[in-house]
Order: sequence, then C-alpha cells, then structure tokens
Amino acid sequence: MTNNHEDRCSCTVIHNDVVEMVKEKMPAEETLYDLAELFKVFGDTTRIKILCALFEAEMCVCDIAILLGMNQSAISHQLRVLKQARLVKYRRDGKVVYYSLDDDHIKHIFDQGFIHILHK
Repeated sequence: MTNNHEDRCSCTVIHNDVVEMVKEKMPAEETLYDLAELFKVFGDTTRIKILCALFEAEMCVCDIAILLGMNQSAISHQLRVLKQARLVKYRRDGKVVYYSLDDDHIKHIFDQGFIHILHK
C-alpha cells in the first residue's frame, strides 16, 4: 500500500451549512442498514446466476440446479436467501414449486449494476 496523501482533505474549516443540509437528507439509520443487507444478497455469484436465470423464465429448483450444475439442496438454500430478501417469490403447481422474480425492481437494480461494471 502506498503512502499517498493526495486523496485526503487538508482544510481545517468545517462547512456547517453543507453538513447540516446533507444530514437532513440522509435516510434513517435503519433504512441504510436494510439497504446494505439487500446489497449483501447480491454479493454471491450463485444468487446472481439464479436471478439471471429467473430474468428469462419462471423455474423450479430442479431446473435451476441442472442449469447451474449444482445440487438441489444448494439451490434451495440460495432461493431461501433470495426469498427472505424479497427478490424472488414462488408458486405451487401440484407438487412442483416454481420461482420467479418478486417484482420488476430486481431487474432494474441488476441492470444498473451491470451498466456500472461495463462502463469504462
């Protein structure tokens, strides 16, 4: 790690007007915590792959497991995490449980992240 201090502020004046304005606009601590937890869910490659698959079609655990080359137990675990984060929902059709995106917001969040990483 280099000892470069160029990125540090060297001023000693506090800009109270700016600090107060931003403080008033900051979301509640609990809301920021919830947002951080949501982004943690996106921090797993398997969950990202599952979401990508569900962008294309509603799928059951068996199909997702075959698609990703994983066992059903591992997929079920990740689907539980996604369901708890309200990113996926399910419906039962007889003995088969189908998973899909919970709403259109998920695709938008994903697309924005994708745009960001591809931006040069």
